[in-house]
Amino acid sequence: MKDFTKNLIAGALLTTAMASTSVFAEQKIGAVNVQGVFQAMPQAADIQETIAAQFKDKTEEVSRLEKDIKYYLEKNQRDAATMSEKEKTELEGKIIALREEYTAKAQPLQKEIQARLQEEQNKLLGLIKQGIDAVASKGKYDVILNSNSVAFINPDNDISQLVLEQVGKIN
Repeated sequence: MKDFTKNLIAGALLTTAMASTSVFAEQKIGAVNVQGVFQAMPQAADIQETIAAQFKDKTEEVSRLEKDIKYYLEKNQRDAATMSEKEKTELEGKIIALREEYTAKAQPLQKEIQARLQEEQNKLLGLIKQGIDAVASKGKYDVILNSNSVAFINPDNDISQLVLEQVGKIN
């Protein structure tokens, strides 16, 4: 009785393995280099320019603070030997105040720029997803993989250029 059960289980496993192999063999698989498509999109370069323009005034103010801090630090090193204690104290106080102002403005600005950049990148990734869906539907693909997460992909299965063209049509 035990041999019969073992043979039945072995037969079932073998049948399942053969059936699943034939299912995988019939699937149409493609791959997309999402990062490459993203970088090839003209909108990706436009994002940098738009954000730079949007935050230009704040960025210039932070840059001015950096220059002021550098100037006063150099002045402190250069003239420290000839300065009175009162002048040294005033200069150090000015440097501390500028550093505090810089920290108060630079960190929030950096976070704001990062959030805005992420928002714009997510819009483009949404367009890429729409392009992938359209190409997969037209080409009757069963599975589309990110080519960066695959060890090897046959160039015939790379649909990145098709996706890039499709994204150009969407926008």
